[in-house]
Amino acid sequence: METCVFCKIIQGEIPSSKVYEDDNILAFLDINPVNHGHVLVIPKEHHPKLEETPDNVVADIFVQSKKLMQGIKQALKADYVSVSVVGTEVPHLHIHLIPRWFDDGLAGFWPTRKYKETKEMKEMADKIKNAL
Repeated sequence: METCVFCKIIQGEIPSSKVYEDDNILAFLDINPVNHGHVLVIPKEHHPKLEETPDNVVADIFVQSKKLMQGIKQALKADYVSVSVVGTEVPHLHIHLIPRWFDDGLAGFWPTRKYKETKEMKEMADKIKNAL
């Protein structure tokens, strides 16, 4: 897509700090990192959403993300690497790999909520099951 910022990065129209590239995948540092070393992993084919992406592309991007997580953890001596597939800011499938340290001062990824009662939780689970 000609207006997609990630497609422009893939084409070399916008510079990036690449950490990995092959025929199908590109990984580069996020310009607005949660923590230094925050990497974005994208397929080179344009797919706006995870649920619209072919299974083989999803498999490739997650397998490579697993390898990248190990490299990030080792290189930065991180305690762990958080994985997020949010995808609201750029309509091109991307995975966030965020190095984390137990003392980095960041809260959990999102604020959490509680179900009012077990019945409400069961109803939610049933809705999802029925939609599959």
